[in-house]
Amino acid sequence: MMSFSDFTTILPLVVLTAWACVLLLVDLLIPRNRKGITALFSALGLALTLGLTIAQLGRQGSGFNDMVVLDGFSVFVNALLLVSGLLGVALAYGYVKRMGLERGEYYTLLLFSVAGMMLMAQAADLIVVFLALELLSIPLYILAAFARPKVESEEAGLKYFLLGAFSAGFVVYGIALVYGATGTTALSGIVAAIPSSSTLMLTIGAALILVGLGFKIAAVPFHMWTPDVYQGAPSAVTAFMAAGAKVAGFSALLRIFATAFPSLGSSMSDVLWALAALTMIVGNLIAISQSDIKRLLAYSSIAHAGYILMAFVPFGNPDVRAVSVAAGLFYLVSYAITNFGAWGVVIALEKAEGRGLALDDYAGLGRKYPALAAAMTIFMLSLIGLPPTLGLVGKFYLFRAVIAGGYVGLAVIGVLTSLISAYYYLRVVVIMYMREGEPTTTSEPYLNMTTAFAALVTVIVSLVPAPLFAWASSAVLKLF
Repeated sequence: MMSFSDFTTILPLVVLTAWACVLLLVDLLIPRNRKGITALFSALGLALTLGLTIAQLGRQGSGFNDMVVLDGFSVFVNALLLVSGLLGVALAYGYVKRMGLERGEYYTLLLFSVAGMMLMAQAADLIVVFLALELLSIPLYILAAFARPKVESEEAGLKYFLLGAFSAGFVVYGIALVYGATGTTALSGIVAAIPSSSTLMLTIGAALILVGLGFKIAAVPFHMWTPDVYQGAPSAVTAFMAAGAKVAGFSALLRIFATAFPSLGSSMSDVLWALAALTMIVGNLIAISQSDIKRLLAYSSIAHAGYILMAFVPFGNPDVRAVSVAAGLFYLVSYAITNFGAWGVVIALEKAEGRGLALDDYAGLGRKYPALAAAMTIFMLSLIGLPPTLGLVGKFYLFRAVIAGGYVGLAVIGVLTSLISAYYYLRVVVIMYMREGEPTTTSEPYLNMTTAFAALVTVIVSLVPAPLFAWASSAVLKLF
């Protein structure tokens, strides 16, 4: 029987879902040329949910027969997801009107996707993981094709849907094998049944789940959809997708492998090592040849998935497991904030005709719009991992944890690929400051505020990173 305590476990999620449902109906009463009101209501709902999430700090519990949990890890991830949702709304506020996409469903779909991501962070059962995966993915499929009748957007939505459905099949098949080996889909029940289970069937099931979630985080070789979808989807959608989907995917991986498969950590270390190394190498090398800023950031997103995957490699070592996962969470925050800032600059230069996305369109930005160019420089330095940015601190924590776990070779690959990334990131800076041009930008209050906020956080938090890392560490301790 369900009780009130079950719903208090997922109270922020319930509030956000109910808000999205009501907003879907209210939007019918809002005139087509006033859809900005829907955006403001969406931001209000996300802010309210964020407040309820922060209020859950320090609380622990479970609900619905232990299928969902409330702990420090879920609060940390949900707070990051809600901030990502707010930044996503802020980026889209003026963009959708400028691009002729001003339809209220945009913001409702975004809210439903955030709700799915939050459920992913709280899932303690593989069935709930799958439901959350579909809830976060289906709105993103629609949002990717939101710029209809633009062919590139429709193609992006269709590719994302087809490959997303294909990857979901891996997750379902993996869940079936895990259930066949252990007799349960509950994460706590799986770890209890491991000693008497078929190790081969369990390992194959875990590997298939890793493949399915690997698609969501855009890890190589499950990354082929990323460049086309990022390029074809509306830029505001891409910005949200690049951060939110990655955070949700990694939170599910952390929850599943920390709770259900801790004993498989050592046996899967070699696989995770290869995935992380391959993702870093492929993402950074192919990004060098890109001349479109959206495709460049797409391959950048792939490369950073590899860096975050490094946090999983030492998982089989109990001495560094907590520190390694905390470093992964910290790097997720670093990447999400930097990502929104970089896409804010991209959206400022993008024109309704689809122009403003080539790297050459950034020529002269440093002379004509020095503040915008300075912000973009900060984001490029952070993505490389240079001071004084949050990206440097995030990579320091990651490399330290990997070295402590005994994987020096992987850390060397991470450093070398970071040096490779400096070429294409700094190329953007060189074009902005050292080439003549007459770029034109769009100045919108919420867009400017988002870009400035991301730039300030990227620099200021890098100077005092200890509180954020301490919060990530305490969140991780709840998993073990």
